[in-house]
Amino acid sequence: MNSVLVVGATGNVGRQVIAQLVAAGIRARALARDPGTAGLPPGVEVVGGDLAEPESLGAAADGVDSVFLVWPFHGTEGAAQVLKVLAEHAQRVVYLSSTTVNDQGPQSDLIPRLHAEMEGLIEASGLPWTVLRADTLASNALGWAGQIRAGDVVRGTEVAPSAVVHEGDIAAVAARLLTDHSHTWRKYLVTGPRVVGRADQVAAIGEALGRSLRFEALPLEVARESMTGAGLPGRLIESLLSMAEFRPRSDLVTTTVADLTGRPARDVRDWAAEHVEKFR
Repeated sequence: MNSVLVVGATGNVGRQVIAQLVAAGIRARALARDPGTAGLPPGVEVVGGDLAEPESLGAAADGVDSVFLVWPFHGTEGAAQVLKVLAEHAQRVVYLSSTTVNDQGPQSDLIPRLHAEMEGLIEASGLPWTVLRADTLASNALGWAGQIRAGDVVRGTEVAPSAVVHEGDIAAVAARLLTDHSHTWRKYLVTGPRVVGRADQVAAIGEALGRSLRFEALPLEVARESMTGAGLPGRLIESLLSMAEFRPRSDLVTTTVADLTGRPARDVRDWAAEHVEKFR
């Protein structure tokens, strides 16, 4: 094993991937637009680069064994160029996708459509790949912190229930995939241990806080006005609203976390207990 480049290293999943690799004694290299503000652990090589500028990625990817790729944009513009650069320097890529991707098509909303397009580009790139399809991230609930500090009601768009997954469990699986070449050319689906809705997540946070919290669904147009007023980019707003409007309930629960890490996936109540201070 040479080293692993983590793209998205300052995000909720990427930071956990870095931590998992460091704990395993793997040389971790982190891509950051501003290395000086990355705030990553000692021993992590932080290199400058930007996915929006594919030519900046060559030095970051040079000589690495595997790349953990998070695609943060709401379209695939520039993705083929990024993959071309990675293929010239790295040996393989592990792409963080979504369990909502429908291999039989069509896709339910804009988010799985994006991931399906990215998976197609990766498969066509010639770069050896592994796809890690993850369910809804538990860490998305951090977006409710301000509302929870201010009161007992969380208001937002309703999203169909699914097996919400701890970002640390995604990272643990990713670390295994990044360091074991036997997983190349395979797709893995990673979920939490049970199907939950947003009301269940809010209740779990309330339990951790010792408070009674509830979730209140907003009509889509009210949610659009709220997100627009908050200054969210238009393409992000449309992606979130399409998810709320069109995504069906998912009863998918996998054993991938246990199969690859030797321990069961953590529940949203575990996640809430671990992150409770962020909601006080």
